[in-house]
Amino acid sequence: MQVAIPLFPRLTALDAIGPYEVLQRVPELDVTFVGETRGEVRTENGFLGLVVDRTFDELPDPDIVVVPGGRGSRAFLDGGPIVDWVRAAHAGTRFTTSVCTGSLILGAAGLLDGLTATTHWGAFDVLARFGATPVSERVVEHLDRRIVTAAGVSSGIDMAIRLLAVLFDDVAAQAAQMFIEYDPEPPFDAGHPSKVGPDVVERLAEYTKIRV
Repeated sequence: MQVAIPLFPRLTALDAIGPYEVLQRVPELDVTFVGETRGEVRTENGFLGLVVDRTFDELPDPDIVVVPGGRGSRAFLDGGPIVDWVRAAHAGTRFTTSVCTGSLILGAAGLLDGLTATTHWGAFDVLARFGATPVSERVVEHLDRRIVTAAGVSSGIDMAIRLLAVLFDDVAAQAAQMFIEYDPEPPFDAGHPSKVGPDVVERLAEYTKIRV
């Protein structure tokens, strides 16, 4: 079964690598990084490079699509090669999924109109422009429509584990989870703006220029 993770400039690394680490643990899945052209793509801070191994033209019909997000996703709100590829590929996928603001690309492809969906909390307003209803859930499934969206960054790991349960069974999903030792015990309960104080919000604004 072919899994395609499209890469684009200024993506968030964990959006792609989190699901990759889960899905590639199952021998029946062949995970490939795809893009407009072969070669290195730099992530949003420019520090890390990921490699596109096959172009969109070389892999037009994957079984599973996992679209990562990141600052670079905003470049495709009005369309582009990745949007065209996602729209065309979705016609034959078993599931088309997104992590973080990858859902904006699904939205631009017309796949979320009339559906509930999730994304990074900082992009709910943009997601709504595409006819989706943003919801604050870790993973949102529309299995009958073959669409699954995940919230910000780290939620892609949760989404991929859930996807294995749907594609195979709960045992496969738990085996992958155990292998990567995904057993989180975060030192702080600060994973969403609703859980933190103004000092944390201001510090985040200093770091990222994002205002909550």
